[in-house]
Amino acid sequence: MPKNKKHKFRLFSAVLATVCIILVGDAVAPTASIGNSQYIWWAIMLLGFFVPYGLISAELGTQYPSEGGMYTWVKKAFGEKWAGRVAWYYWVNYPLWVASLANLVTTYLMQMIGFEMTWPVILAIQMGYILLVSVLGVLRISQSAWLSNLGAICKFIFMAGIGALGIYVLVTQGSANPITSFTDLLPMVGENGGFDFTGLGFVALIIFNFLGFEVVSTFSDDMDNPKKEIPKAVIVGGILIVVFYLLASFGISVAIPLDEIQASSGLIDSYNSMLVTIGASAGVIKAITVVVGGMFIYTLVANISSWNFGVNSVIAYAAEDGTFPKSWAKRNKNGVPYVVSIWTGIVGAIIAVGGIIVGQFFPEAADLFWTFFSLSLVTLLLSYLPMFMAFLKLHKKGPATKKGYWISGGKLKVTLFGIIPFLLILIALFFTLFPEFNLEMFSYNWPLITGAAIAIIIGEIMVWNMSRKQTKTSKTKRVRARSTR
Repeated sequence: MPKNKKHKFRLFSAVLATVCIILVGDAVAPTASIGNSQYIWWAIMLLGFFVPYGLISAELGTQYPSEGGMYTWVKKAFGEKWAGRVAWYYWVNYPLWVASLANLVTTYLMQMIGFEMTWPVILAIQMGYILLVSVLGVLRISQSAWLSNLGAICKFIFMAGIGALGIYVLVTQGSANPITSFTDLLPMVGENGGFDFTGLGFVALIIFNFLGFEVVSTFSDDMDNPKKEIPKAVIVGGILIVVFYLLASFGISVAIPLDEIQASSGLIDSYNSMLVTIGASAGVIKAITVVVGGMFIYTLVANISSWNFGVNSVIAYAAEDGTFPKSWAKRNKNGVPYVVSIWTGIVGAIIAVGGIIVGQFFPEAADLFWTFFSLSLVTLLLSYLPMFMAFLKLHKKGPATKKGYWISGGKLKVTLFGIIPFLLILIALFFTLFPEFNLEMFSYNWPLITGAAIAIIIGEIMVWNMSRKQTKTSKTKRVRARSTR
């Protein structure tokens, strides 16, 4: 608990923090690459995952308020072993994500200035980014609320801008990816009109765009009335998130042919393409590119900063139970776990340096390295699986407090709320690891499969070690108790 609680996190800031955490601009271009069927996918995932997940997070976050978030909920339902697994997968994805965003910063900077940077400059910028977000990671969310507030506003601006340009281009010039028939809108329909199972791989993309509601619940100690403010932040923030995701994704799909959408630069590419289409001058295009690119880079700082406290708190709770080193549970005078942030920065920096080495000195292996980076998504999805089962078990026990949010409805509704998102994550994991049903798939996806297997093995070793230490401690206490009789 923080010693100084002068700062308070108001509902307005909670809504904007929710948007800043979940609305990630770097995920829009990959989602737009789904094609016109993305709109049906958004509808399916909105009802099947987004709504249940948001409401479940609100219930667990107010019935069992804790900075430990998912770790606390799973621990209450299934014990420390399963909670330890959640914490491991939750953390291991984080330095990978930080390093990937550091790479994205340099990608956008080069796009903005119009020329390639040398590897020492790239290294310096990426290390600077990782250092900055690591330092910001030792602040409470109430202390850095301005950062997430401004980040959410920047996201609103550039996503609404690309959506407005998309509407204008569609009306005046037509779409780069026109809808020629109703079949174009249908998910999992192949080029020959047959059923295509590989389309289920898109589930992971959209789920990634929705993750982060549980982080909001870790802000409860900074709120005046978290039992009312957290559900409101989830609902209002959720509506804004869906609207702006759809606007931005629509704008990109209107501007750029599917086979030309770049996952790392789709946002700027779309602005450039649509501004050229409407006849904007080179000077105007350059100015808008710099402004949008600058806002986007700022959001990459704000986004990680908003996630920092939630992730660090989960790991600190796990460290107290022995899953991670005890030193990771250390907190500063504001009650923020700071050792976790240091180690996340160190590991993220090592990964970023590895990426630069691969990209600069072994360009033929660069794709192999970035394929391995998909491990971030796989481990993140793994961390969420126990949460939905924990919800079903804890909900069955009844409300822990009458003042907390509670999902109303019969047993069938509650069961579906827990089971459907759980199954969708399983589908997302399977088709991320095995995108095609053939042996050729292993030739390009083996790094990801191998990385996931290694992450699972390390996680099991950590949980086993934690259990062994606790058993040893318990035996020692019993022996001491008998000797004092």
